[in-house]
Amino acid sequence: MLQINPNLQPADLQTKLAHFWELSGQKIRHIEQHYDTAKGSPVFTVQGRYTTRGWTEWTQGFQFGSAILQFDATGDEAFLTSGRQKTLEVMAPHVSHIGVHDHGFNNVSTYGNLLRLMLEGKTSFNEWEKNFYELALKISGAVQASRWTTIQNGGGFIHSFNGAHSLFVDTIRSCRALVVSHRLGHVFQAENDVKINLLQRAFQHIQATAQFSVFYGEGRDSYDTWGRTAHESVFNVKDGNFRCPNSQQGYTGFTTWTRGLAWAMCGFAEQLEFLKTLSDSDLPASYNRQDLELQMLRAACATCDFFIENTPTDGVCYWDTGAPNLHRLDHYLDRPADPFNDHEPVDSTASAIGLQGLLRLGQYLMAMPSRTIDWGNGRQATAQELGQQYWQAGLTVLNRLLEEPYLSTDAAHQGLLLHSIYHHPNGWDYVPAGSRIPYGESSMWGDYHIREAALYVQRIIEQQPYYAFYGCVKE
Repeated sequence: MLQINPNLQPADLQTKLAHFWELSGQKIRHIEQHYDTAKGSPVFTVQGRYTTRGWTEWTQGFQFGSAILQFDATGDEAFLTSGRQKTLEVMAPHVSHIGVHDHGFNNVSTYGNLLRLMLEGKTSFNEWEKNFYELALKISGAVQASRWTTIQNGGGFIHSFNGAHSLFVDTIRSCRALVVSHRLGHVFQAENDVKINLLQRAFQHIQATAQFSVFYGEGRDSYDTWGRTAHESVFNVKDGNFRCPNSQQGYTGFTTWTRGLAWAMCGFAEQLEFLKTLSDSDLPASYNRQDLELQMLRAACATCDFFIENTPTDGVCYWDTGAPNLHRLDHYLDRPADPFNDHEPVDSTASAIGLQGLLRLGQYLMAMPSRTIDWGNGRQATAQELGQQYWQAGLTVLNRLLEEPYLSTDAAHQGLLLHSIYHHPNGWDYVPAGSRIPYGESSMWGDYHIREAALYVQRIIEQQPYYAFYGCVKE
């Protein structure tokens, strides 16, 4: 179980953050100078060098988005120039990509961050450039919303690349694309000019994820535990009924793939933050603010609780909480994670993504009016007490990831966050000679999300505007 440091403050991380951004800049430059773009988008490292892995094109926005975040953190104009130019040259196919569920990853990380920086005054204002970013974000949200499956009781979800039957827990973070498109005033139209409310579609997907991807200890199946998540939820597309949990990258549909858990932690927390910015008149007519907030808050708290209780003491996850050889690591939850063990790999990227959910949920709860949070399962605390717990948990995990062996200090290694796992069941990850498990490598999503978490905390330390995805839209 994660051992939360109750005394850690954001300012305590300043020295580590300065070192982190120095290393981060070196990694970005190294990739720009040495990666062969003819291979396609860089996905993960093999022996310290970025390579590609064909599945879907979901990581290129993280590459260019990393340069944009580097500029945000350091003010180094060279990274802004690179990130902006590559977004212009390369990212257009991602805006119109109808075959993926990853628009929030690719496009909000690039066009969204560039627009946000302009609105914050960190870059010079240019009307046409602003319009260009806005148009990309408008179309991206609509394209993402077109991957739609209708389910029971009039609900629905953005289906994964697996097909119309497939709800991925990851996709909650792509709801950002729909939300931004809507707030930019885009009108999404279908056959016979039927207007589709993008905000309503985002909320429907979020609700489907909360209902079917997250478990609440209510006896849904034999493995129903408070906060457990399923990577994939499978539906009968004929009648819209839920059929079963499944997993593509985890061990089984009845265990918890920790990166999927982390997507839920982060996704629910940031959508709660966004909901707070909406007036009642902004909500679709069928939505009650209190009911929607309660559903999202329950899912956010449940997943964050599961992370805290099922992660080793230092906050670094193993790749799946039901991985078949974890039992060989006696009492593995009672000590720091061991990325060099002989039985199961860790996935530091799950921790990098999940810690942002902890921090954001902590901030959200601590700002709430005094109230008691009681989910009816023996977990009762004031919003402020819960918020403080999650906030300190997030700082604890970030503090760990900003140091070795997770922070890559080797100048020859192109990755920033070490001990990342992509697809363990498929055997895609590099296994060093003499080892039984993969370790020591990085990924684009891991490197981007540790940068995002570091930037989030740094901006709080420096009392800059709160970093949120909807910062690219004027309120």
